Amino acid sequence: MHVIALFGPTGVGKTEVAIALAERLRRRGEDPVAISADALQVYRGLETLTGVATAAERAQLEHRLVSFVPVTETFSAGEFAALAHAEIDGALAGGRRPIVVGGTGLYLQAALTDLELRPPPEPPLRARVEAEVEARGPESLHAELATRAPRVAAAIAPTDRTRVIRALELLDMGEEPAPIGDDSRLWTANLRQPTVLCGLVMERAALYERIDVRVEEMIATGAADEVRHADAAGASRTARKALGFDELLHGDTEAMKRRTRNYAKRQLAWLRRLPGLVAVEVNGRSPDELARTIESALSAGR
Repeated sequence: MHVIALFGPTGVGKTEVAIALAERLRRRGEDPVAISADALQVYRGLETLTGVATAAERAQLEHRLVSFVPVTETFSAGEFAALAHAEIDGALAGGRRPIVVGGTGLYLQAALTDLELRPPPEPPLRARVEAEVEARGPESLHAELATRAPRVAAAIAPTDRTRVIRALELLDMGEEPAPIGDDSRLWTANLRQPTVLCGLVMERAALYERIDVRVEEMIATGAADEVRHADAAGASRTARKALGFDELLHGDTEAMKRRTRNYAKRQLAWLRRLPGLVAVEVNGRSPDELARTIESALSAGR
């Protein structure tokens, strides 16, 4: 039995398509289960902000690996990989069809491959580098990075605190940081299980309009309150990476929209480079029509 992997940019409608696909699979006598591959949907307490399937949607299709990490804890792709492998392998062993649904490229890779991830730093090293950033500012450390790894530094904004820290950590650990943005180098055709890899793609202007509407809906349904509660609870540095977290803390809706659109642009660019991808054009088509295209690809054994 093939795994179905459904990737796409934020706001493109992955959940709706997964539910429609699940209904089609049930007509074939199958028992589908969705396994999320999203770096931020793991956090309990940020469901509205991160677009976790609603209770009604989860009643239509069971979703695994969502809302299970306390917002105060950090979480990594390495930790996720072990859980995702167990969920996928367990579903297959039980005769269920796994639908891996994601918008985070690294987490999709971690779920589907035996990805060789870079080792985490020892706590003293991370504490030292973070203390230096606090004392000197990310721009100063970025200048240091530029002398040690110019190609890496050229791809990182001087104000990108997280990536500057990670690059310096890797250098201090004797590892060579990869140029940021070259995510395709991590992808391998050696998937753990037979997989049909489908990507939802959409004309960019239409996607951006959908994202703007989605952001307004998130705010109307309590995303800003989620962020304030998470901040007051001491949200971890990884939970704070959620799109819109910092922006909503400062009441800047337009900045959240811009950041989300930029992220979606990067997702689309990454998606189109994946070898063996079945590209599924969304524009003007219903979730059921899109699901039918994916079902056809599955039947073809692709």
